[in-house]
Amino acid sequence: MLKIENLSVQYGAISALRGISLEINEGEIVSLIGANGAGKSTLLKTISGLLSQKQGSILLNGEEIISVRASKIVAKGCVHVPEGRHIFKGMSVKENLMLGAYSRGRDNDMQGDIKKMYARFDILRQRANQDAATLSGGEQQMLAIARALMGHPKLLLLDEPSMGLAPLMVKEIFDIVESINQDGMTVLLVEQNAKMALSIADRGYVLETGEIVLQGSGQELINSPDVQKVYLGG
Repeated sequence: MLKIENLSVQYGAISALRGISLEINEGEIVSLIGANGAGKSTLLKTISGLLSQKQGSILLNGEEIISVRASKIVAKGCVHVPEGRHIFKGMSVKENLMLGAYSRGRDNDMQGDIKKMYARFDILRQRANQDAATLSGGEQQMLAIARALMGHPKLLLLDEPSMGLAPLMVKEIFDIVESINQDGMTVLLVEQNAKMALSIADRGYVLETGEIVLQGSGQELINSPDVQKVYLGG
């Protein structure tokens, strides 16, 4: 579904990503772990078209998207849930969901899809007319994911969905990610919580200072002495 080859990204004179190559197959959860500043969020922003100083190849379902605008990438089925959630404050939960379907144009069953989101996220149904800014952190993360799903993505990019959440809510968010995947969604997950991220991953990559240094199945990486030492406290 997604194939990246020799991808490099510059922030001025700084090389944020250097020769990244990775693949994501349809139906997988692929987790990307690494320390702060390793380039994880940069990679997601590059895939979704938010960064411009880049070289290499990004193929989405066989189509080159390295120079495609972000709005067009969304329309092609790749939707990004950014770090920090970025829900629309001053707008209701329902209005946030409606904006998630914007890229689909007029030919869509928006109300039917909103009902599906309410069925999956009951708390959003309860808060439908509430200002999204008044939701808890976990509720806002559910809204950010639901808003992304309103766009009917084929590939979901999740950037630090557990950030700042209580442990019980972290587990709930990861359960949601697994549930979405079981329904057929392909997921690229960026996470500081390496153990949780790898435990639900089919495969994973370890990113350090802009380069991939390890890759393997989720279980292989959990069992890796290097990963245990640096990321799992082993």
